[in-house]
Amino acid sequence: MKDTTAMALLEARHITKSYRVDHRDITVLENISFSVERGEFIVIAGSSGSGKTTLLTLLSGLDHPTSGQVFIDDRDITGASEEELAPLRNRTIGFVFQSFHLVPFMTAKENIMFPAELRGDMDADLRAGQLLARVGLSARADNRPSQLSGGEKQRVALCRALINRPKLLFADEPTGNLDSENGKMVLTQLIELKNEQDATLVLVTHNPEIARAADRVLTLKDGLLEG
Repeated sequence: MKDTTAMALLEARHITKSYRVDHRDITVLENISFSVERGEFIVIAGSSGSGKTTLLTLLSGLDHPTSGQVFIDDRDITGASEEELAPLRNRTIGFVFQSFHLVPFMTAKENIMFPAELRGDMDADLRAGQLLARVGLSARADNRPSQLSGGEKQRVALCRALINRPKLLFADEPTGNLDSENGKMVLTQLIELKNEQDATLVLVTHNPEIARAADRVLTLKDGLLEG
């Protein structure tokens, strides 16, 4: 029997997240434990308010759990400071958000290059151009976000997330703001690029079609992991 913990790139151990609201403790997530193997594509599914996005922020270090631990690449990030997490996010983690989060005054290519430039990567321009070509947007390299469609913005955001060849990619409802056709295109390219780079993908969605494409689905209900 293989030791899945030893193979895990990401591991959550007994994660609980609570908030204090009007002198009451509101528990959003309770005792969540699971691991994600290297190269795996998992979906975190559930209805609105089930705790999906909260869990993603904890797994990625954007927030800290009330109790429990999160490990990325065998490193406990639970109590890490922003200063400690910054290089991890830049080198190991990529993010794709529902709302794109592109810098409005930068061109598509400049948006993609930005994380690589922060690392001092001399090949940032070349790599950005290759990624733009890979998603069919070479002709849009010099356009700013206001000149791009929703589907084009998300494909630029996808390229930006992948420019540093992250081991771990987090995606929060990446097709949520797109129509069906563009959503399918972005999902297809996301999975293809994830496989080409041998990355691990953790994607939050309430869309059952997207969930069917995953290696494994984790379902949240009322802050608890089902199954």
